[in-house]
Amino acid sequence: GVAYLSGICDAAWTAIGLAVGTWLNWFFVSRKLRRYSNNIGAITVPDFFAKRFHDKNNVITALSALVIIIFFIPYTASGFAACGKLFNSLFGINYQVAMMLSALLIVGYTITGGFNAVCVTDLVQSIVMTGALAIVLIYGISSAGGWTAVMDNAAALPGYLSLTSTFDVASGSEVKYNFLTIFSTAAWGLGYFGMPHILLRFMAIKDPNKIKTSRRVASIWVVIAMGVAIIIGIVGLAMSKNESSMVLKDSETIIVAIAALLAKHGVFFALLAGLILAGILASTMSTADSQLLAAASAISQDLMVGSLRLKISEKVKMIAARATVIAIAVLGVVFAWNPDSSVFRIVSFAWAGFGASFGPLMLFSLFWKRTNKWGAMAGMISGGITVIAWHYASGGIFSLYELLPAFIVSSLFIVVVSLLTKAPEQEIIDEFEAAKADK
Repeated sequence: GVAYLSGICDAAWTAIGLAVGTWLNWFFVSRKLRRYSNNIGAITVPDFFAKRFHDKNNVITALSALVIIIFFIPYTASGFAACGKLFNSLFGINYQVAMMLSALLIVGYTITGGFNAVCVTDLVQSIVMTGALAIVLIYGISSAGGWTAVMDNAAALPGYLSLTSTFDVASGSEVKYNFLTIFSTAAWGLGYFGMPHILLRFMAIKDPNKIKTSRRVASIWVVIAMGVAIIIGIVGLAMSKNESSMVLKDSETIIVAIAALLAKHGVFFALLAGLILAGILASTMSTADSQLLAAASAISQDLMVGSLRLKISEKVKMIAARATVIAIAVLGVVFAWNPDSSVFRIVSFAWAGFGASFGPLMLFSLFWKRTNKWGAMAGMISGGITVIAWHYASGGIFSLYELLPAFIVSSLFIVVVSLLTKAPEQEIIDEFEAAKADK
């Protein structure tokens, strides 16, 4: 949708940042986090932070759970908004009704099957997504008159194919980007270091010998998925020039519009169009279910058992986790109630929130033994507050993506506060060294 609307600059630098961030996260964090969390018996991200810093009062656990709840609501809302737009633009179903039905479906299998169900469905959904992207790309280029026609159309728009400027739809002119704007856009990649639902997968790795293969699969996949998505935006723009019957209510529904055109060519092509639409639904579901699961563990395991120290049975924990999933889903539906809400903008806010609150802390926890619990809390709080404040400010430097300044602020607070307060106990240092030395 972003590439379709304004060219490749914003979309490409976001994709480049995400691709680099994926690889760096797997290379530097995955093995060490898996080893460290296994050594200290941590099963969730808040649990890891609490045990890493020996937080006996569980303040870090409570703060972590709070961050997860605050930022998972808009993140989950982005998935529901995507589903609402899909069925609204395809079948004309009321946006809010479609969104609520999608939420019920995702919540249903998440609370029924838990972590195993999410892992299995994610695999199947990724296969469907791959097929959908390939079909859209091939059909789109053909309908647009070939690759040459696609590129000629894009080249005719000033700044559309540039990596240093963007195309402004309103004025039809080119808008130049400076280095700082480009760098802040690419800073999307920093968010990976703080994503609870991704870090949770690292902690759950069964065989550390497969991490290298997993890193390659993940890195290659994100390059293909993001690259094809950008190309589809460019192809969709060319198609909109040639196809008078192409209906596009929103730039973020470009794939839906292409699928609708494909379905007009007969039963076989209608089945392919169905696969494309299933791919969109799959991409939404595979993210939303992971987020709901992480939020559920934050409440049932980290907040209730860890912070509040409630003596509850496994059955009660399960009920609490399921209730959390339902509550987050309801709030997500409310958050995305406006049909004009941008999926991309909602995601960018939540992504920044997690990236700045947890990202610097995760890196310092794994690689700097002098980090203490006071620095951890200061970094978490300052990162989250900076994201929120920056997001709602406007003009000048505040036009930069909030993740970059918030990541820097959080890092500074971690270092400064840790150095100004008491050094970690020897037992904590020993655990750090053991995780570093363990193979």
